[in-house]
Amino acid sequence: MESATGRRCSSFLRFQLSTTNGKLLPEHMFTGIIEHLGTIECLERHPDGGRVTIHAPSLGPSLVVANSIAVNGCCLTITGIHNGRFSADLSGETIAKTSFGTLGGALRVGSRVNLERPLTAGKEFGGHFVLGHVDTVGTVTHRTAEGENWWYGVQVPEDFARYIVPKGSISLDGISLTIARWHNGIAEAAIIPYTYDHTNIRDRKPGDAVNLEGDILGKYIERYLEARTVAVSSPPLTVARLLEEGF
Repeated sequence: MESATGRRCSSFLRFQLSTTNGKLLPEHMFTGIIEHLGTIECLERHPDGGRVTIHAPSLGPSLVVANSIAVNGCCLTITGIHNGRFSADLSGETIAKTSFGTLGGALRVGSRVNLERPLTAGKEFGGHFVLGHVDTVGTVTHRTAEGENWWYGVQVPEDFARYIVPKGSISLDGISLTIARWHNGIAEAAIIPYTYDHTNIRDRKPGDAVNLEGDILGKYIERYLEARTVAVSSPPLTVARLLEEGF
Protein backbone atom coordinates (compact mmCIF):
# COMPACT_ATOMS: atom_id res chain seq x y z
CA MET A 1 0.00 0.00 0.00
CA GLU A 2 1.31 3.45 -0.89
CA SER A 3 2.05 5.90 1.90
CA ALA A 4 0.59 9.39 2.09
CA THR A 5 3.79 10.70 0.50
CA GLY A 6 3.16 8.64 -2.64
CA ARG A 7 5.99 6.20 -2.06
CA ARG A 8 6.57 3.12 0.02
CA CYS A 9 8.38 3.25 3.32
CA SER A 10 12.05 2.57 2.54
CA SER A 11 12.70 -1.14 2.34
CA PHE A 12 16.14 -0.85 3.95
CA LEU A 13 14.38 0.09 7.19
CA ARG A 14 12.48 -3.17 7.35
CA PHE A 15 14.16 -5.84 9.45
CA GLN A 16 11.65 -8.02 11.19
CA LEU A 17 13.01 -9.54 14.40
CA SER A 18 10.94 -11.17 17.11
CA THR A 19 13.60 -13.19 18.92
CA THR A 20 17.16 -12.70 20.11
CA ASN A 21 19.41 -15.77 20.27
CA GLY A 22 16.31 -17.91 20.12
CA LYS A 23 14.69 -16.18 23.11
CA LEU A 24 11.56 -14.07 23.05
CA LEU A 25 12.18 -10.37 23.48
CA PRO A 26 11.36 -9.24 27.05
CA GLU A 27 8.46 -7.02 28.00
CA HIS A 28 9.33 -3.40 28.72
CA MET A 29 7.87 -0.70 30.88
CA PHE A 30 7.70 3.07 30.54
CA THR A 31 6.96 5.95 32.90
CA GLY A 32 5.09 8.43 30.73
CA ILE A 33 7.86 11.03 30.91
CA ILE A 34 8.41 12.08 27.29
CA GLU A 35 12.09 12.31 26.34
CA HIS A 36 12.00 13.26 22.68
CA LEU A 37 9.73 14.20 19.81
CA GLY A 38 9.80 12.63 16.36
CA THR A 39 8.03 13.24 13.05
CA ILE A 40 6.25 10.61 10.98
CA GLU A 41 7.91 10.48 7.54
CA CYS A 42 6.13 7.46 6.12
CA LEU A 43 3.04 5.57 7.21
CA GLU A 44 1.57 2.52 5.51
CA ARG A 45 -1.53 0.93 6.99
CA HIS A 46 -4.21 -1.59 6.11
CA PRO A 47 -6.60 -3.67 8.26
CA ASP A 48 -4.00 -6.38 8.85
CA GLY A 49 -1.11 -4.09 9.84
CA GLY A 50 1.35 -1.66 8.38
CA ARG A 51 4.65 0.11 8.89
CA VAL A 52 5.81 3.50 10.16
CA THR A 53 9.05 5.43 9.70
CA ILE A 54 9.85 8.21 12.15
CA HIS A 55 12.52 10.90 11.93
CA ALA A 56 14.04 11.26 15.40
CA PRO A 57 17.60 12.69 15.07
CA SER A 58 17.95 13.38 18.79
CA LEU A 59 17.37 9.68 19.53
CA GLY A 60 19.17 8.11 16.58
CA PRO A 61 22.55 7.27 18.20
CA SER A 62 20.91 5.51 21.16
CA LEU A 63 18.50 3.29 19.23
CA VAL A 64 19.08 -0.42 18.60
CA VAL A 65 17.23 -2.76 16.27
CA ALA A 66 14.93 -5.15 18.23
CA ASN A 67 14.63 -2.75 21.16
CA SER A 68 11.30 -1.28 22.16
CA ILE A 69 10.18 2.33 22.00
CA ALA A 70 6.91 4.01 22.96
CA VAL A 71 5.43 6.10 20.14
CA ASN A 72 2.50 8.18 21.40
CA GLY A 73 2.23 5.63 24.20
CA CYS A 74 2.20 2.60 21.90
CA CYS A 75 5.03 0.13 22.50
CA LEU A 76 6.66 -0.78 19.18
CA THR A 77 9.69 -2.87 18.22
CA ILE A 78 12.38 -1.08 16.24
CA THR A 79 12.95 -3.04 13.03
CA GLY A 80 15.37 -0.72 11.25
CA ILE A 81 17.56 2.36 11.75
CA HIS A 82 19.06 4.71 9.18
CA ASN A 83 20.24 8.35 9.23
CA GLY A 84 18.38 9.45 12.34
CA ARG A 85 15.27 7.50 11.41
CA PHE A 86 13.77 4.31 12.74
CA SER A 87 11.04 2.05 11.44
CA ALA A 88 8.56 -0.25 13.16
CA ASP A 89 5.96 -2.71 11.94
CA LEU A 90 2.34 -2.22 13.02
CA SER A 91 0.20 -5.23 13.83
CA GLY A 92 -3.48 -5.48 13.01
CA GLU A 93 -4.20 -5.02 16.72
CA THR A 94 -2.19 -1.79 16.75
CA ILE A 95 -4.08 -0.50 13.72
CA ALA A 96 -7.42 -1.38 15.35
CA LYS A 97 -6.75 -0.09 18.87
CA THR A 98 -4.60 3.03 18.45
CA SER A 99 -4.47 6.37 16.68
CA PHE A 100 -2.28 4.76 13.99
CA GLY A 101 -5.46 3.38 12.45
CA THR A 102 -8.23 5.69 13.61
CA LEU A 103 -10.01 7.19 10.59
CA GLY A 104 -11.01 10.48 12.20
CA GLY A 105 -8.17 12.53 13.66
CA ALA A 106 -5.63 9.79 13.00
CA LEU A 107 -1.87 10.13 12.83
CA ARG A 108 -0.55 11.01 9.39
CA VAL A 109 2.67 11.85 7.59
CA GLY A 110 4.06 15.02 9.20
CA SER A 111 2.47 14.34 12.60
CA ARG A 112 4.71 14.97 15.56
CA VAL A 113 4.82 12.03 18.01
CA ASN A 114 5.92 11.57 21.61
CA LEU A 115 8.86 9.17 22.10
CA GLU A 116 10.07 7.38 25.21
CA ARG A 117 12.63 4.61 25.61
CA PRO A 118 11.96 1.79 28.13
CA LEU A 119 12.77 2.27 31.79
CA THR A 120 16.21 0.91 32.74
CA ALA A 121 17.76 0.04 36.09
CA GLY A 122 18.88 3.14 37.93
CA LYS A 123 16.74 5.48 35.86
CA GLU A 124 14.52 7.90 37.76
CA PHE A 125 10.89 6.81 37.92
CA GLY A 126 9.18 10.13 37.33
CA GLY A 127 5.66 9.26 36.14
CA HIS A 128 3.60 6.10 36.69
CA PHE A 129 3.59 2.51 35.39
CA VAL A 130 2.97 2.68 31.63
CA LEU A 131 3.18 -0.56 29.63
CA GLY A 132 2.68 0.86 26.17
CA HIS A 133 -0.37 -1.36 25.69
CA VAL A 134 -2.97 1.12 24.47
CA ASP A 135 -6.49 0.33 25.71
CA THR A 136 -8.49 2.53 23.39
CA VAL A 137 -8.64 5.89 21.62
CA GLY A 138 -10.16 9.09 22.99
CA THR A 139 -10.96 12.37 21.24
CA VAL A 140 -9.60 15.80 22.09
CA THR A 141 -12.41 18.16 23.12
CA HIS A 142 -10.44 21.29 23.93
CA ARG A 143 -7.09 22.83 24.78
CA THR A 144 -7.83 26.01 26.69
CA ALA A 145 -5.23 28.50 27.88
CA GLU A 146 -5.40 29.70 31.49
CA GLY A 147 -2.60 32.11 32.30
CA GLU A 148 0.65 30.30 31.49
CA ASN A 149 -1.01 26.87 31.69
CA TRP A 150 -3.63 24.97 29.68
CA TRP A 151 -6.65 22.80 30.34
CA TYR A 152 -6.50 19.73 28.11
CA GLY A 153 -9.74 17.77 27.69
CA VAL A 154 -10.26 14.32 26.16
CA GLN A 155 -13.56 12.53 25.59
CA VAL A 156 -13.24 9.01 26.97
CA PRO A 157 -15.12 5.96 25.57
CA GLU A 158 -17.79 4.69 27.95
CA ASP A 159 -16.17 1.28 28.43
CA PHE A 160 -12.90 2.96 29.53
CA ALA A 161 -14.54 5.32 32.04
CA ARG A 162 -14.18 2.82 34.90
CA TYR A 163 -10.41 3.43 34.86
CA ILE A 164 -10.80 7.17 35.38
CA VAL A 165 -10.01 8.24 38.94
CA PRO A 166 -9.99 11.95 39.82
CA LYS A 167 -6.46 12.91 40.91
CA GLY A 168 -5.30 9.54 39.57
CA SER A 169 -2.92 8.86 36.69
CA ILE A 170 -3.63 8.28 33.02
CA SER A 171 -1.49 7.96 29.91
CA LEU A 172 -2.57 10.28 27.08
CA ASP A 173 -0.49 9.67 23.96
CA GLY A 174 2.15 8.22 26.26
CA ILE A 175 2.24 11.24 28.58
CA SER A 176 1.78 10.53 32.28
CA LEU A 177 -0.84 13.03 33.42
CA THR A 178 -3.00 13.57 36.50
CA ILE A 179 -6.75 13.70 36.00
CA ALA A 180 -7.65 17.07 37.51
CA ARG A 181 -11.30 17.12 36.43
CA TRP A 182 -13.78 14.44 35.39
CA HIS A 183 -17.24 15.33 34.10
CA ASN A 184 -19.63 14.23 31.35
CA GLY A 185 -17.20 11.62 30.06
CA ILE A 186 -14.40 14.15 29.64
CA ALA A 187 -11.07 13.77 31.47
CA GLU A 188 -9.20 17.03 31.92
CA ALA A 189 -5.55 17.53 32.83
CA ALA A 190 -3.79 20.74 33.78
CA ILE A 191 -0.80 21.22 31.47
CA ILE A 192 2.21 23.22 32.62
CA PRO A 193 4.41 25.15 30.13
CA TYR A 194 7.23 22.55 30.21
CA THR A 195 4.89 19.69 29.26
CA TYR A 196 3.28 21.86 26.60
CA ASP A 197 6.64 22.74 25.04
CA HIS A 198 8.17 19.23 25.19
CA THR A 199 5.27 17.06 23.97
CA ASN A 200 2.88 17.08 21.03
CA ILE A 201 0.05 18.50 23.13
CA ARG A 202 0.83 21.85 21.52
CA ASP A 203 -0.20 20.34 18.16
CA ARG A 204 -3.49 18.92 19.40
CA LYS A 205 -6.84 20.30 18.30
CA PRO A 206 -10.47 19.26 18.89
CA GLY A 207 -11.32 16.04 17.08
CA ASP A 208 -7.79 14.60 17.18
CA ALA A 209 -7.42 10.97 18.25
CA VAL A 210 -5.49 10.30 21.46
CA ASN A 211 -4.16 6.96 22.70
CA LEU A 212 -5.43 6.06 26.18
CA GLU A 213 -3.92 3.62 28.67
CA GLY A 214 -5.39 3.14 32.12
CA ASP A 215 -3.32 2.65 35.26
CA ILE A 216 -2.23 -1.02 35.36
CA LEU A 217 -2.57 -1.12 39.15
CA GLY A 218 -6.28 -0.37 38.81
CA LYS A 219 -6.64 -3.13 36.21
CA TYR A 220 -5.00 -5.68 38.51
CA ILE A 221 -7.34 -4.71 41.34
CA GLU A 222 -10.33 -4.97 38.99
CA ARG A 223 -9.27 -8.43 37.84
CA TYR A 224 -8.66 -9.60 41.42
CA LEU A 225 -12.10 -8.45 42.54
CA GLU A 226 -13.72 -10.13 39.53
CA ALA A 227 -11.98 -13.41 40.43
CA ARG A 228 -13.12 -13.11 44.03
CA THR A 229 -16.71 -12.50 42.94
CA VAL A 230 -16.68 -15.61 40.76
CA ALA A 231 -15.17 -17.68 43.57
CA VAL A 232 -17.77 -16.52 46.09
CA SER A 233 -20.68 -17.17 43.72
CA SER A 234 -19.54 -20.75 42.98
CA PRO A 235 -21.36 -23.42 45.04
CA PRO A 236 -19.23 -25.18 47.68
CA LEU A 237 -17.63 -28.52 46.80
CA THR A 238 -19.49 -31.30 48.64
CA VAL A 239 -19.80 -35.10 48.36
CA ALA A 240 -23.31 -34.68 46.96
CA ARG A 241 -22.02 -32.31 44.25
CA LEU A 242 -19.22 -34.73 43.33
CA LEU A 243 -21.77 -37.52 42.94
CA GLU A 244 -23.91 -35.28 40.73
CA GLU A 245 -20.88 -34.65 38.52
CA GLY A 246 -20.28 -38.38 38.15
CA PHE A 247 -17.31 -38.84 40.49
